[in-house]
Amino acid sequence: MVSRATIEEVATAAGVSRSTVSRVVNGSTSVSPTALQAVQSAIAELSYVPNRAARSLASRQTNAIALIVPEDTTRFFGDPFFASIVAGITATLGGSDYVLNLLIASDDPGDKMTSFVRNGGVDGALIVSHHTSDAFVERMSDALPVVWGGRPQRQRASEYVVDVDNIAAGRIATQYLIDLGRTRIATIAGPATMLASVDRSEGFRAALADAGLAPFAEVAGDYSEGSGAQAARLILADGQPDAIFVASDLMARGAIAALRGAGLRVPEDVAVVGFDDSPVALSADPPLTTVRQPMYAMGEKMAAVLLSRLRGEEPLPVTILPTELVVRASA
Repeated sequence: MVSRATIEEVATAAGVSRSTVSRVVNGSTSVSPTALQAVQSAIAELSYVPNRAARSLASRQTNAIALIVPEDTTRFFGDPFFASIVAGITATLGGSDYVLNLLIASDDPGDKMTSFVRNGGVDGALIVSHHTSDAFVERMSDALPVVWGGRPQRQRASEYVVDVDNIAAGRIATQYLIDLGRTRIATIAGPATMLASVDRSEGFRAALADAGLAPFAEVAGDYSEGSGAQAARLILADGQPDAIFVASDLMARGAIAALRGAGLRVPEDVAVVGFDDSPVALSADPPLTTVRQPMYAMGEKMAAVLLSRLRGEEPLPVTILPTELVVRASA
């Protein structure tokens, strides 16, 4: 077995002290250009690989970041929203020294996850799909740098937010339906415990009020396909809308299935607009008109903001990414 070069061997080869090699490895700027060049050459010649475990002990850094998703695993693995977010995060972390730890749970009995995060298991955290009732997430965010994907109930000075303007997006989707001449417009909202859901509904109501219209119906789902179908059936039990704004593509696909089950045509009888522009929007029949939120870019930006914070920089506390309406056959 070939033995690994040690930091002492690098120091000897470079003609510098062990502490100088350590400063170079850890990115310190307090090294002369001559010494820096000598150490870098010795590292290359000896194929030296730093002992990251020892560096972590010395610096109290783990070189790990947590993605905290306070949902059950069925929701996480069943909704393409999360796949896009994770892909964007890992793309950004790929150019760093950090690895991603995925923590998925709708609750934290025994405070196992909370203790892991609070006791130094990771250097920072990214939090998505949070609910106002998620007290254990609040306890985690007290302890380390955090970037929220979506507006939290309250934002501390040490926390950062990457989001879209959900109120404006809900307004744009609803206004599009109004412009099509639809007047009996319902909405299938997300859970009232999620501020994104509340904001999309606010935009829906604001657009209707501006047009002198009242909501035909407002029913909430849980962002799953089945809840979208059930919500559509509840709406139809009170009459027939001519359009529905649905707060996610998965729920919209479920709603379309329920509408067809009731003998209604989409979009001729009921126009449907979704939200996300996930792969579900294209697989729906008919393909969904939907509000595109940049999920991959959101993941990228969340990771970039946290890395910036961990370097000691001060990024903007709130980043709002753009949305756009994508018109397809469902409306």
